[in-house]
Amino acid sequence: MATAIILGSARNHGNTHQLALQIANHTECVIFNLADYNISHYDYEHKNIADDFLPLVREIITFDRFILATPIYWYSPSSIMKIFMDRLTDLITIEQSIGRQLKNKSAAIISTGNDKIAPQCFEDIFRLTFQHLHINYLGMLYCPCNKDPQQHKTSIISHFIQQLKLSKPTSKK
Repeated sequence: MATAIILGSARNHGNTHQLALQIANHTECVIFNLADYNISHYDYEHKNIADDFLPLVREIITFDRFILATPIYWYSPSSIMKIFMDRLTDLITIEQSIGRQLKNKSAAIISTGNDKIAPQCFEDIFRLTFQHLHINYLGMLYCPCNKDPQQHKTSIISHFIQQLKLSKPTSKK
């Protein structure tokens, strides 16, 4: 099953980016770093139609599932991830044919932050968005980074990979 990781972090090579890389290195996930795209804020008049949002989404919908990766800032996703999520509105207003292709896809979240556990309100943002778009929600991997930000717990990551069945297939000999 093809999986895309959509990385939305204000800091390249930060904790969330490192976590996404750890998962991608042990799976067949492809990372799309939102920092590499020009995605404008949501615009009711759709003057932003020529930015990179729709081409990116057209590529992402070719995957069976996706993982949104963002640090937690003030109980919310990063600003770049929030803009990406706001733009999903385009898929239920002006690009409904693309939006319909999200139906029955699967999605999960990976996140980092300073709290011991992620606040429920953070996960709700994604869970409710996926529910509205008829995307199957697979759960969240949260790694606190307040003590040793560069070392995420391998056992937690391995469990997440197994839970989502992201492991690279082993070759038969």
